[in-house]
Amino acid sequence: MKNNIVFVAFVVATFAFKIEARAFFVFGDSLVDNGNNNYLATTARADNYPYGVDSPNHRASGRFSNGLNMPDLISEYIGMPSTLPYLSPELNGENLLVGANFASAGVGILNDTGVQFVSLV
Repeated sequence: MKNNIVFVAFVVATFAFKIEARAFFVFGDSLVDNGNNNYLATTARADNYPYGVDSPNHRASGRFSNGLNMPDLISEYIGMPSTLPYLSPELNGENLLVGANFASAGVGILNDTGVQFVSLV
């Protein structure tokens, strides 16, 4: 019971005080990849239909989802634009100062993670 009260207090405190973020950097795999694999020679890509069917422009963007992913929603919540993929030519100067997305589908901490994509490159 005590743990539940502490958790609820943490959640309430988190949403009650909006802290202004200066930059937002994302690291991860396909769950948070927002298009880095579009710039790589790999078959692990999400730049075609059906990806993106529920996104605002209804087009595939490289996100492995049918719309916005969690970093997009967090960016919206903190009042910042969505982070750009670190391989994007648009990520320079001022854009880099607000953050970047370093996530890439097929990555992991194990040596054999993504091995199914290596032979296809």
